[in-house]
Amino acid sequence: MRRLKKWGLILVFLYALIAVLAYNFQERLVFFPSKMPLNHTYDFCQDFEELNLTTDDGAKLNAVHIKQDSAKGVILYFHGNSGNISHLIHVANLFSRKGYESILVDYRTFGKSTGEMSEQALYDDAQLFYNYAKEQYAEDKIIVYGRSFGTGVATWLASENNPEKMVLESPFYSAVALGKHRFPFLPIDWLSNFRFPSNEFVQKVECPIYIFHGKEDGVIPFVSAEKLYEAIPGKNKKLFGIPKAGHNYLQDFKVFKEGMNKILD
Repeated sequence: MRRLKKWGLILVFLYALIAVLAYNFQERLVFFPSKMPLNHTYDFCQDFEELNLTTDDGAKLNAVHIKQDSAKGVILYFHGNSGNISHLIHVANLFSRKGYESILVDYRTFGKSTGEMSEQALYDDAQLFYNYAKEQYAEDKIIVYGRSFGTGVATWLASENNPEKMVLESPFYSAVALGKHRFPFLPIDWLSNFRFPSNEFVQKVECPIYIFHGKEDGVIPFVSAEKLYEAIPGKNKKLFGIPKAGHNYLQDFKVFKEGMNKILD
């Protein structure tokens, strides 16, 4: 009995230690930024302007505005939780082919962007770029686009503004729900500083919402998109489930191409 009690105490200690480590290092578990030298020159093979916006807390936010003559509007794009905007040439090319300008945003600590990471800071930063977009275009010419982690930022932004449309690629229901899926043994509700309740935000979005999600997605399960879709009130929405597609490279699939044609043409 004494030995069982001893092992029980050891297991409780180890569990508590794992929980404390997960809490203290959760930013490293959520974000995988690729830094970029400040003197790096982007090469998008088309006309663009590099942006550097300064926040109220002194962070420097880097983005690229892909320009185009006689554009239909502008797409404000929020990427996933890894890499940086230098990896988004294919995204810029897609939007340009459809006649849209695009603003590709790097979050704090990503690429050339600086600043302390927090959920509220990411929302405020997104609003800063949205305000920049409104200086160029009327709101009914702005499309908000989020991919993977970026869907959490995009849904908040669309819920606080009035863009023409919102596109979500490989979204989660909420960051907490995704955390529970990945780490079912941890009390994610208590630990998480990054909650991104997209399921709540979409209920306040008034523009059309389009969702693309691979049915074989091993990072964010397809059921997350289905649940998020059901949380959207009304009928001004469309879910494109893509057979045999995983989390990445949805642009290679026919369903995605045809869906984007309908949305952007």
